[in-house]
Amino acid sequence: MKSNKIIIAAVLAGFFSVNAMAADLITKEEAKEKGYTSLGVVTTSNEYTAPMDAREELAKLADEKGGKYFVIIAAQEKRKISATAEVFK
Repeated sequence: MKSNKIIIAAVLAGFFSVNAMAADLITKEEAKEKGYTSLGVVTTSNEYTAPMDAREELAKLADEKGGKYFVIIAAQEKRKISATAEVFK
């Protein structure tokens, strides 16, 4: 359990280090406060070993879904990184 928290923290830290993307990473609280509309969920293809690559894919998938923002709701690492995010507009 402790290793999952460390992995998730590392993934999130990597997500913040990537430059401009089409969709922006925000917090769940920000989405709620600003009243953004949920467009559904996207999940990475589990092909990446670097957190920033997974974040880039989430941003691309969110953009393709018509979203401007996304919130990471799950992340895991089993030799490769996979993540799931809720998309908002």
